[in-house]
Parts: sequence; structure tokens; C-alpha cells
Amino acid sequence: MIIPQATVDLTQIEQKIYSVACEIGRQMFREYLERCDDELMLNRDRQKYRHKDKRQTSLKTLMGEVEYKRALYRYTDENGDTAWVYLLDEMIGPPAVRQISPLLSEKIAETSCEMSYRKTAEAVSAMTGQTISHGGAWNVVQALGEQANRQEKEDARLAKLNQGRGQHEAKLLFEEQDGIWLNLQGKDREKLGSSTEMKVAIAYDGAKQTGKDRFRLAHKVACANFEGIDSFVVRKEGVIASYYNIDEIGQRVVNGDGANWIRRSLTDETVYFQLDPYHRNKAIIGHVSDLDVRKIITDLLYSKQIDRMLDVIDAYANSTGDEKEEKRVRELETYFRNNRDGLISYKRRGLDLPEPPDGLVYRNCGAMESNIFSLIGRRMKRRRANWSINGGNNMARLLTLKSTGRLSRAMSALAPMCLPEQYNQPVETILSAAKSPQRVGKGYNGFHHASIPASLPFLKDIFSLKPLI
Repeated sequence: MIIPQATVDLTQIEQKIYSVACEIGRQMFREYLERCDDELMLNRDRQKYRHKDKRQTSLKTLMGEVEYKRALYRYTDENGDTAWVYLLDEMIGPPAVRQISPLLSEKIAETSCEMSYRKTAEAVSAMTGQTISHGGAWNVVQALGEQANRQEKEDARLAKLNQGRGQHEAKLLFEEQDGIWLNLQGKDREKLGSSTEMKVAIAYDGAKQTGKDRFRLAHKVACANFEGIDSFVVRKEGVIASYYNIDEIGQRVVNGDGANWIRRSLTDETVYFQLDPYHRNKAIIGHVSDLDVRKIITDLLYSKQIDRMLDVIDAYANSTGDEKEEKRVRELETYFRNNRDGLISYKRRGLDLPEPPDGLVYRNCGAMESNIFSLIGRRMKRRRANWSINGGNNMARLLTLKSTGRLSRAMSALAPMCLPEQYNQPVETILSAAKSPQRVGKGYNGFHHASIPASLPFLKDIFSLKPLI
């Protein structure tokens, strides 16, 4: 084994190679965009769009900032006024994100779901050939969040018309809903107070075992928003209908803490409500201080003797001499009476439920507390974060897409780059013998005769690097 005497700075070499790769990528990207612009120019409606000039702009990408030129057109709008447009810009996407490539937008969105905008800017800038400010990261999240909002509203409209685009079939659908209180800032704080509740809902058709005593919810969809009760219920139905074939759902189980907005989901006799076990048991512990009475109430609850349980709660409230204790017990009694139809878990009611889909099982509901943290709380509640209503809603939409594994697909749909017809067709070029390079088949790899572009002088440094041995 030969050990080289001179040390080699691999970090410096890696940085040089990465810089060269980014530079080549930017040049290719620039040429591609300008070819697209030329194609748009040739195929435009010449009577409508008058070519006036070419203007330079830039696009932020994972490889760095790509500078390119695109054509400016003058046209007459529907009001008869003179207007100006860049057809290439219209092709690339919405105004708010067209200065940032879809792939970089997706990277910013994914990172923003895990850390603050400032940390996101630092992380993305370190990982890519681009420098992003925390304001730029915020702008991307708002733009993508607003587009996701428009898609959710469209899905809600289609769901109302029974025209949902969902294809996945499930005979039994589980829904779990809860709320999380988040701090507000700015004008929203002045208007609504220091904090307000964000409503969160998930839906799934079963659970898949991933390990010993470990299960993962299958085909989960989710939504979250600060909006009012009626609007949120409509939005939630739209999100479900965007993935599930509503016509195939025969029964639903709704698990929640009994809040009024959750009970709005109880539309007919095919929807069964279950009071969330965590909130139900927490209510007993928090309102009854006597351990023996707690045990009696719990035993009666699990033996499905609801009337006797309510009588015990009433009798204990009448017999206690502590006014504060009596008040707490009466609150528990009211809570249980208002949610009497959900005190017994769905599995113990003797319901005629369909068989679980292949590979899945029906488990006891109660995943919402974990999902409240993993969906919203981990990002939006820690570090004493404060939110505006719009900013919080936009972040929540990206968080729910990411948690259900649909962020990448949604980003592709939300920020499409529609290519001209020419670039959508596969290119199959067959070289004739006369046009084939003479060196093909002669033992050369072609690179020995490739010229180094004058714009990339540092390539000479890379290719001149000596191997270690």
C-alpha cells in the first residue's frame, strides 16, 4: 500500500467540483429557459401579442441564481387598455413564486415545516448554491399555502356537488378531530386576543402494523385551519373527498372531545360518535378527587352501565361537603350527559362493521393527541411562536400535506411549469454512418477531445488535479 506524502484537502476539492457542477447546471438551465421562450415566441398569437423587446431576469434554483432573457409582449386587455406580459413568466407559474424554481420552493417548504423561517433560510443556503433570506422563505410558504387553500376550497365545492375527485375506496372511515390553541400576533392578536384555537382533523381507513406493538394509520388525510365551525366542516369534507371515494363509504366513526364543531360531523345514523378516550378518562381524573369514587365510575363505564354511572356521579355531588368539589363533579356530570352517545367505544357497541381492508386492522380510536403534536404543535407551538391568522393557516396547510406524505405531489400540482409542446415529445435521433463521430468504437471516451468553455476557466483546475497514488 502506497501512502501519499502530501496531504490533500478533500473539502476544497469537493467545493470546487460542486461549484463547477452548479455553474454548468446554471448554464444548461439558462439555455433551456431561453429555448422555451423562443418556442413561445414562434407559436404565440401574433395578432394579440406584439413582441417588443427582451428583458433580463433571474430564477433562484438549487444550483444558484440563473440569469436569462425573456421576451416582453404588448397586448390589449379585455377592457381595451394596453397591457404588458412575459409569456415565459406565465408559463413558469404564479407571480409570488415564479422567481424561485419549483424544486427550490419544495425544499424551502419542506424545511420550513421543521424549523423557523430564519433557520430554514440558513439551512437551504448551506445545502444549495443559493442564498435565501428568511423573508424569502416566508414568501414561498405564503404563496404555496394560498395555492393549497384555493385547491382545498375547490375540493370542498366539488364535495358539495358530490363530485369529489377521490378514488380510494373504504367501507368504514375513521375521523378524529381536536383543537390546539396557538399564540397570535399583530392585528389578529388585538382583534381575537392573545391566542385562538386551530381546528385539526384527520381521516383514515385503518392501521397497518409496522413492528411489535407499533401501528401506522393507513391512507391518512388531514386538514387544519383557524376558521369557523361551518367553514371548517365543509373544508374537512372536501379534503376527505379529494382522496376517498365518498360513494363507497358506508359507515363513519368520529372520535373527538365533544366540542360543538366536532359534533357537526354527525350527519346521520351511519356516523357513530365516540368520546375520545383520553379526554374522557382525563375528565374523570380531573373532576373527581376521591380515588374510590373514581374507580366506581370507571368500572361502571367499562361495564357499559351508563345510567348507574351517572347516578353515582349525581349522588357523589350531593354528598360531598366541599363546594369546589361539587362544582367540579357537576361539570363532569354535564360533560358526560352531553356526550352520552359516545361514552362507549365503537368496538364495544356490537356494531355491524365491514371487514378491514387487506393488511389493515381496526384499532381503538385515540391517535389525535399524538397527531395534534406531530401535525401542528411541534412546529407551530414550540419556541413561543406567534402567528397571524393567514400565516398560521398557510403553514398548517403545508404541515398537513407533509405529514400525510403528499407535500411533494402537491407542490408539483401547485407550481406547475407547463412546457411547450415541442419539449413534451420524446426525441429519437438516429445517426447515420456518415454522421457518426469517427472516434466511436476506436477506444476513446470522447472527453480527451472535449474543449473547456472559456466561461468556465476553473474546470482546468479540476481536471488538472493529481490522483492520490
